[in-house]
Amino acid sequence: MSFFDDDEPPTRQARPRRPARPATTGTRARTAAAPMDSQQLMMRRAVALGVGALILILLVLGVRGCLNSRTKNALRDYNRNVAAIIQDSNDQVSKRLFELLNSGTSTSPIDLQQNVNQVRVTADEDVKRAGALDTPGDMKNAQSHLLETLTFRSEGVAKIADLLPDLQGSGAEDASNQIAGQMSKFLASDVVYDQRVIPFIQEGLAKHDITGQTIASSRFLPDAQWIDAGFVRQQLTGKGGGHNPNGPPAPGTHGHGLLGVTAGGIPLQPAPGVTRVPAGTNTQFVVKFQNQGENDEFDVGVRVSIQGSGKPITVQKRVDQTTAGQQAEVTVPLGTAPPIGVPVRVVVTIVKVPGELKTDNNTQTYTVIFTR
Repeated sequence: MSFFDDDEPPTRQARPRRPARPATTGTRARTAAAPMDSQQLMMRRAVALGVGALILILLVLGVRGCLNSRTKNALRDYNRNVAAIIQDSNDQVSKRLFELLNSGTSTSPIDLQQNVNQVRVTADEDVKRAGALDTPGDMKNAQSHLLETLTFRSEGVAKIADLLPDLQGSGAEDASNQIAGQMSKFLASDVVYDQRVIPFIQEGLAKHDITGQTIASSRFLPDAQWIDAGFVRQQLTGKGGGHNPNGPPAPGTHGHGLLGVTAGGIPLQPAPGVTRVPAGTNTQFVVKFQNQGENDEFDVGVRVSIQGSGKPITVQKRVDQTTAGQQAEVTVPLGTAPPIGVPVRVVVTIVKVPGELKTDNNTQTYTVIFTR
């Protein structure tokens, strides 16, 4: 035992282990990198949101710009289309119609009617073209009045065409009166276009800051004389108011004298007398007069005027022809209710004819009280 004890080598003392270095470098790097990654992510998201918002704004502005451009183009197109239709109405309807009517004395009423019917077709087409227009919302008011304007014209041309053959016979006076009434439609169409269509087009263009546009003007009725039935008769038949159809007044005396007037069957008493007349729904004056000259007269005007209470009332009828030395009679309907219960002046006049020198017997004034 001691032998082994003596020979046993001394035990080598184990070297103590070097303490392990704390592995802090990677952890610290990851810990430090985490806030940086979060900040970059937030920055990237903010940039993306900003870019997205910018793209959205650009898209909205682009769409709005396209819509605004489309609206402006639609308004310009509408104005150009209206101008084209109105130009056609001026040139192919109005100009052509009045060229035909002014040649009426050299054309038979039947041939004249056929020619005017061709103009009628063009006027109807103008209404259809206007009705088919693509109308922007800002032009709705202009469009409704444009259709009203063209409809007045189309209806007037059609009615005139229908009346032209009546100028040949005994209904010439009535036909002339009705044609003159259709001329009033043409005048109304000019007023509507000038006072409604043009201002509404201007308003629609100005609302969108559209400049440099020309708005077509229109004057369908070339002369206000066409509203007078006597002028119509003269132009279409050669028989003008109060003159020989074959030319200037013939030699010799001309003129008429008023003989008497009844209203509602009651003879009127010249002033200062006062006549009470029952006023019906359509008071009529029967005027008797005489051709006191040496010549027949044509298209003689007889006028009745009520004055002295409110707005004056004036009506006129025409007698186709009076014969030298003979009496004539014409019924003149008042067409409106006269003032009731107050004294008024009723002035009756046989309109002076060409060549007439003595006119003091053409007119008479009556004091009348209309009663219920």
